[in-house]
Amino acid sequence: MDIIQNFIEKAQAKPARIVYPEATDPRILEAASKALEMGIAKPILIGNVVEVTSLSNELGISLDGLEIIDSKQDERLDTFASIYAKKRDMREAIAKKLVRKPLSFGGMMVNQGAADGMVAGVATATSIVIQAATLTVGFQEGLSTPSSFFLMILPEFQGEKDKVFIFADSAVQIQPNAQQLAEIAIASGTNAKALLGIDPKIAFLSFSTKGSASHEDADKVIAALEIANQINPTFDMDGEMQLDAAIVPAVGAKKAQGSTVAGQANVLVFPDLDAANIGYKLVERMANAKAVGPILQGFAKPVNDMSRGASVEDLIAVSAITSVQAQG
Repeated sequence: MDIIQNFIEKAQAKPARIVYPEATDPRILEAASKALEMGIAKPILIGNVVEVTSLSNELGISLDGLEIIDSKQDERLDTFASIYAKKRDMREAIAKKLVRKPLSFGGMMVNQGAADGMVAGVATATSIVIQAATLTVGFQEGLSTPSSFFLMILPEFQGEKDKVFIFADSAVQIQPNAQQLAEIAIASGTNAKALLGIDPKIAFLSFSTKGSASHEDADKVIAALEIANQINPTFDMDGEMQLDAAIVPAVGAKKAQGSTVAGQANVLVFPDLDAANIGYKLVERMANAKAVGPILQGFAKPVNDMSRGASVEDLIAVSAITSVQAQG
């Protein structure tokens, strides 16, 4: 299964309005042009019109059909600044200085329904992208934690070809507490449904399964499950659980009898970034799995961060994913 092609096809069915606040980066111009041509998005570029046009001419990239917005001159700037100021309890003059920046303006467009999602990060640190999204787009109802996940596609697992798992949080929260772990689980379950169209079976991973060991780290995972069930009792979740009990039916049946998640988990919530980062790289390198991500989550509307070394192909893939997230 070519999962990126799958996302492209889903995105083409209902392309989202995606704002790109780093329009003077050549990769953004090329990716936005291709995204429009492929029908996976309706790109909105934020930048100085003269600069963007000059760069596009220099690169030979057509801007036909692409919307270009100068955040410093846009007629919505005062309105966005007023909304931002009220939410943050600050003077409008200060809010205006913040909102006129492309990243914040793009976030406010998403917040106010002028765009469906945002893709940024090729020229901006991840921490700044997350901060801007937190202050403008805000969080999914019931959540207050930004996080991330990887889609892990294994060529074969337990007799199933192209088995897909969600690994979270693999890039953002270093030492999440119980509340944050719970929110990571809920956001991951939401993305499992939106992106993959599957019913999430969420396992809170630990070195312990159902009390087989006693430690405060295991207690944190148990508390996270309780909180997650309060946030969204409709998701099928269980823990604390060792990895083999979570994904191998025979082991799950022995170690966690009666669990509807044990042996069937497709969303794996790791207890910290050490475990998650090691875990996804181990599976990627030793099981020849394809890792897609990290993909940001937890926000009220889709916001995705790119590596500063991202290629045009990477931007196309994440643009397709963002469109599909917006559909959900």
